Amino acid sequence: MRVCLYHIQPKMAFKIRSSKFRHIYGSIPKKDLCYENIKITRNTHDSNFCAVNPKFLAVVTETGGGGSFLCIPLKSSGRVDPKTPHVCGHAGVVLDIKFNPFNDNIIASSSEDCTVKVWSIPEDGLKTNLSEWIVDLHGHKRRVGYIEWHPTAENILLSAGFDYKCVLWNVEQAEPVNVISCHDNTVFSMSWNQDGSLFSTSCKDKKLRVIDPRMARVAAESPVQDNLGSRAWKSVFLGDTGRVFTSFHSRFCDREIAVWDLKNMSAPMRTEGIDNSSSILLPYYDQDTKIMYLAGKGDSNIRYFEIDDESPYTHYLNSFITSDPQRGLGVMPKRGCNTERCEVMRFYKLHASKNLIEPLSMIVPRKSSVFHEDIYPPTASQIPSLSADEWISGQSRGQILMSMLDGHVTNSPKVSSAKAVQNKDSSLSQAPTITTYKAVNRPRPEGSVSTQPYAGETTANTNHRNIPASLRNIKQLSTNEEFVSIKDEPQSNGIPLEPPSPSGKSTVKKVWSPASPKSPTTNGFAGGDSDSYTRHQNAAFSPGFFQAYLIKRDHQMSTSRGCHRNTQCNQNGHSVTHVKKVWSVPQSPATPHWLGESPPNEAELRKAYFKQLEEISSLKEQISLKDKRIRQLEEEISVLKLPIAREINVQDQSEC
Repeated sequence: MRVCLYHIQPKMAFKIRSSKFRHIYGSIPKKDLCYENIKITRNTHDSNFCAVNPKFLAVVTETGGGGSFLCIPLKSSGRVDPKTPHVCGHAGVVLDIKFNPFNDNIIASSSEDCTVKVWSIPEDGLKTNLSEWIVDLHGHKRRVGYIEWHPTAENILLSAGFDYKCVLWNVEQAEPVNVISCHDNTVFSMSWNQDGSLFSTSCKDKKLRVIDPRMARVAAESPVQDNLGSRAWKSVFLGDTGRVFTSFHSRFCDREIAVWDLKNMSAPMRTEGIDNSSSILLPYYDQDTKIMYLAGKGDSNIRYFEIDDESPYTHYLNSFITSDPQRGLGVMPKRGCNTERCEVMRFYKLHASKNLIEPLSMIVPRKSSVFHEDIYPPTASQIPSLSADEWISGQSRGQILMSMLDGHVTNSPKVSSAKAVQNKDSSLSQAPTITTYKAVNRPRPEGSVSTQPYAGETTANTNHRNIPASLRNIKQLSTNEEFVSIKDEPQSNGIPLEPPSPSGKSTVKKVWSPASPKSPTTNGFAGGDSDSYTRHQNAAFSPGFFQAYLIKRDHQMSTSRGCHRNTQCNQNGHSVTHVKKVWSVPQSPATPHWLGESPPNEAELRKAYFKQLEEISSLKEQISLKDKRIRQLEEEISVLKLPIAREINVQDQSEC
């Protein structure tokens, strides 16, 4: 008798991870919603070549000489006219473009001509070719490959060049904040964390770095990754989790992804293989839904993963596959997505083989078209959390969030303090002349400073108010600001002035010089009266006070010295004031310009200035809290009115 024995195994519990984004899918619109007949650049650089916001679509185009990019209104879909105006002011090919997150009409571009330029797009789009920038930043010695705007501070821009340096710019003052030269090779990518206190870089030397931009030093650094290949690799901060996501090629040309923890950079927390394709993986992270999208240059698919706080940290969801390869992708900010279609992400695909830009919508399937709070948490708004000077002084603040339902602000982040910019990199001493302003006279919005002459002022002397506020803003309270005509002889500072240009145009040079105790002024206050200086000091030094003071003093100088600014007319008949701002190398702390003596009451001036900034921030927080309380009361009133309205309707029906 044969007996068969069977091994009885216990039942294995197979659990499927639940996710509300498991069935997300991509949607291709109709042809009339695409953008045709656009000559997309053929450059092999690994940037996106595209930028988009709810107003405009910008894409780098193929040009014969110099560099240009196209910027058209987002609603102008269909076939694009070949004669559409371009933004053309670079001497080399444009490598990267980025819109300002707080102003949809401002866009920055980097180029092979070693410069970064900032442009202002008219509200109704371009009517002619735009060749006059508003800010021109010179500081890199080789081509500038990548730029990134600060996520919370206004007018702070970060650029990375092929000279192995990252430069942090204050666009408002058009000057560098820090030059970061900790890299030994080419920088492949940059990414800010959520509050903008740190940024990560991936470098050709196979190191992942997390850098403190205000101190210009490395906060965390990984060892040399021997498993990396020679191709470009990317890094992205995962929100405020203190983790960094990387996508790279291994030594065996396999594409892989990894997650790093800033507390332990000796090895990645997780590494996962993707495939063995040769194209570079570009990561796009949605911090609201915590979904990471991966798209390769030359690929025809987009993969998406869900990021989790627990191991294994990345969960593959699905892939969106098309028939045409992509050259790059532009990402619409979350505030531009369509909530009625349950759209959680929108890409603008640059076709590699066609002159076509195609919007791709990533949609979460839902039965109803009502607003779904679970897939639309509060997102980043257009309100900056800090000004450039506040952030440079050491303040940090999270993003101000808005509701996707009605656009109201939902939070009031607290301000934290950090070390201010003190340790400037030594490479600043090797930097050339930094910035040049052109065509600063633009249409003045309603409610701004009037152009009518003041009492005792002629119409010809009102040109000083055409200079933008960024040129009149006092960043360092211990400095003097003088506008000197090149036709005037130097008075007392001994600074050589530029000779007249061959064309005969009169330019204006903005010279910053530390205050001297021997000068006829007291800390820059005309007249040298100590009592008037004390009165000005007690005025809390508000921005309006500085602006009024500079206008008054500039008028006095122009009256006494005969200084003037050359105002000419451009092709459109608008007056244009040409102003040149020269950035000089900062003096070493060991050998100050005033020979060891600090300016009088400098510490008190700074203390009063930052104290007022704190008061303004606290008032803003109180206003936001009161607005929130008002909305709550309005909702309660509407709830109370509802049964009363029903009773009135019932009574009316009974009477009828």
